Amino acid sequence: MTAIPRHLRPHGLLALTRRQVRSSETSLIGLAIIVGIGAGLSAAALGFVAHGLQHILFGLQPGELHLSAIPRLDPVRLLVLPVGGVVLALTIIATTRARRTAVDVVEANALHGGRVPARDTGAVAAQTVVSNGFGASVGLEAAYAQVGGGLASLVGQWFNLRRADLRTLVGAGSGAALGAAFGAPMTGAFYAFEIVIGAYSPVGIAPVAAAALSAVVTARTIGMQPYLIAATAERSLPSIDYGIYALLGIVAALVAIALMRFVSVVDSGVRRLKLPEPVRPIIGGVLLVPIAFLSPQALSSGHGALNLTIASQLSLLALCMIFLLKLLASAVSLGFGFRGGLFFASLFLGSVLGQIFALAWALIPGAPPLMPVDAALVGMAAMAVAVVGGPMTMSLLVLETTHDFGITAVVLTAALCSSALVRAQFGYSFSTWRLHLRGEVVRSARDIGWMRDLTAERMMRRAPATMREDETVAALREKFPLGSTKRVMLRDAAGRYAGLVQTPTAYGDVDPQEPVSSLAAYRECTLAPTMGIGEVMRRFDQSEADDLAVVNAEGRIVGMLSDSYVRRRYAAEMDRVQRQIYGE
Repeated sequence: MTAIPRHLRPHGLLALTRRQVRSSETSLIGLAIIVGIGAGLSAAALGFVAHGLQHILFGLQPGELHLSAIPRLDPVRLLVLPVGGVVLALTIIATTRARRTAVDVVEANALHGGRVPARDTGAVAAQTVVSNGFGASVGLEAAYAQVGGGLASLVGQWFNLRRADLRTLVGAGSGAALGAAFGAPMTGAFYAFEIVIGAYSPVGIAPVAAAALSAVVTARTIGMQPYLIAATAERSLPSIDYGIYALLGIVAALVAIALMRFVSVVDSGVRRLKLPEPVRPIIGGVLLVPIAFLSPQALSSGHGALNLTIASQLSLLALCMIFLLKLLASAVSLGFGFRGGLFFASLFLGSVLGQIFALAWALIPGAPPLMPVDAALVGMAAMAVAVVGGPMTMSLLVLETTHDFGITAVVLTAALCSSALVRAQFGYSFSTWRLHLRGEVVRSARDIGWMRDLTAERMMRRAPATMREDETVAALREKFPLGSTKRVMLRDAAGRYAGLVQTPTAYGDVDPQEPVSSLAAYRECTLAPTMGIGEVMRRFDQSEADDLAVVNAEGRIVGMLSDSYVRRRYAAEMDRVQRQIYGE
């Protein structure tokens, strides 16, 4: 872990406290509780500001809790959407100093050992609140997770926690904030494990659970209204329904893959237009106006619309129209630069897809009947699992928000089918898919940052045996007797790498007056000092070499690596990481 800034370094009694927290598992739990309280307060504040903006800007009445539940909006109010694009553009200009994407909690835990820049946390939170508050079709989950995880990262860095403990605390903070939003501590805890940390661990259970519980209790104490799903299963589900709803899980996975690809196509299309980044949300706001005019249910995160569609028992045609408009609004919002995520949107889309599935199933002659409410709950979890990941997270979300045990097993069955298909055919959640499009090799929040930190430069043996390529084999025999070294690196007249000679080959049936360059191999295959250990091993696999030179940008030899040493180092580091995960 990099050193913390001087102005954040504690002294005296605070330094002793920091050492105690760093060395004590019990102290880490106490720190997680403090982070959970902060996450609960932050989630309540973010929700209050975003919903307050919606009430003011769209003229919602006191009893109207959600924008997406409004049956019809005044057309004049729809001008708020492009105005929101303007405000977001100003926010982007104010918070963006360098041409880089803000680090979110999943990326931070996967690549940066849990270090989340405070400035990125503020930027993501501000832009997400503006996007949601002005009605864009995005949820607040990005802000919840970012603020909770960012707060945990800041606290953890201040206490100079170990890498594994910092990653656990960041996951605990993110899960706690999301759990507070739904009033669902188990959902928050499993969100931390499955989405942000990327693995279950015995040492992580207590701090993650403590943070989630303290966040939910804090949010309830200050009166935060959690997101509830006003539906329960209407009957005892027969065994045949498990198979039918497993099919729904597969359908939800296919639709979710199409949705994620569609969002990326819109995003890449907007980028090809080479519009200035602040201009994109303004255009996106204009494009959202006709969509919102046709259906206000396409706006915001969709929680109000979720309950509205379930209670209204709409026709198949109406549900299909709402589904397509919400999908289009989400793609436009995210593709044109509004900040947010697809967590909440996937819940709404999944519930509508489930109802569509139930009504379409009823058209099959002799098919056993499906209740639209049951199908909505199953589809909601299956779609969210495909987009966000975490089958246990989504199954527990249904359980904790509906308090219905009867359908949880069916939901879990569909969620597992959906998750398995997405992993096999797509391999990414929405957050890791966007990282993949940026060139990152990240499929989950599992810690792979150490693989990048362990570079060829850190592992290489410096000052390897070298000689000029125009020297003779006899000169090599004189300088490097048999057994003194296994290989010799060659350099040209300008000092650049010119190949590698295995020393034993120079002692075979070779003319001593032959230039040593005639024995050179792997002239074009080298390692760069900045290559991580994963890329180094791939290069060894591709070249089938036992040794490779490490050369700088000018082509000069700076070191040498052997395949056997790299493999041993990788195994040792993997063992160390596993011991940290399990607290050994």
